[in-house]
Amino acid sequence: MKHDQYKKLITDSANALGFFHVGFSTADFLEEEAPRLEHWLKQNYHGKMAYMANHFDKRLDPRLLEPGTKTIISLLLNYYPEKTQQDPEAPQIAKYAYGQDYHFVIKDKLKDLLFALREQIGDIQGRAFVDSAPVMDKVWAKKAGLGWMGKNTNLIHPKNGSFFFIAELFVDLEISPDGPIKDYCGTCTRCIDACPTDALATPYVIDATKCISYLTIELKDADLPSEFKGKMENWAFGCDICQDVCPWNRFSKLQQEAAFEAHPEFLNLGADEWEALSKESFQKLFGKSAIKRTKFEGIQRNIQFLKKHN
Repeated sequence: MKHDQYKKLITDSANALGFFHVGFSTADFLEEEAPRLEHWLKQNYHGKMAYMANHFDKRLDPRLLEPGTKTIISLLLNYYPEKTQQDPEAPQIAKYAYGQDYHFVIKDKLKDLLFALREQIGDIQGRAFVDSAPVMDKVWAKKAGLGWMGKNTNLIHPKNGSFFFIAELFVDLEISPDGPIKDYCGTCTRCIDACPTDALATPYVIDATKCISYLTIELKDADLPSEFKGKMENWAFGCDICQDVCPWNRFSKLQQEAAFEAHPEFLNLGADEWEALSKESFQKLFGKSAIKRTKFEGIQRNIQFLKKHN
């Protein structure tokens, strides 16, 4: 039995919590993704992210990850900031990490959403995910009609670009899927042309081992590979190049979430101040940010690499 009468309730409840787009897809085996994921792993494009090769079956079938799941509710939350870093010479931080750690902010919203739905619908079973489990979030959001997969491998929404977080709610309600939308990248290759490390191996395929985000966040080696000398374009945590150059991001909307507001001291840090940053100052500025994922030592490693090789 379909429960489509709840679609508007779910969407309205999610909108009230700040999610600006909501889509629905049927929990099923991702048949088209299986060979793509297998090939990507065989090419070692995941580098030292060993977790990407774990739970292969669960990554492709949400019913194995959360038994009883019938529908994936995909939700988008904008993070495009009004203000950016003031010193163009300072080490650059990806926009998604400007404010508080999105994992906690969004997980709280999803818990509130599930609570609100249970009050309205009854005892539904649900599980929330925010970039923290073997869930192919971009694939599910694409299937739910929330955008298409761009050549830069980011999900692109035709009215909001790509500066947003993706979250999921797995529920045991059977709801009609929304279906995918058309790919509007066309002949554009701006993201591929702009990537300074040639991380976009082919359109729609990323070699993470060459991606600045991987190098500055995921790679835990004592130093960054020498082959990237002079190619990092001053990025110390993450990278926004392939999004910044995307024409669709002219439609990005300013985020409205107070938790994602950047610490004002952070935006004003100059290049010299970054280099002199103490562990205490790092904790003060970034203790609640996703930047803490690299730890103080990781940021220092990245800054020193930029200083030596930019």
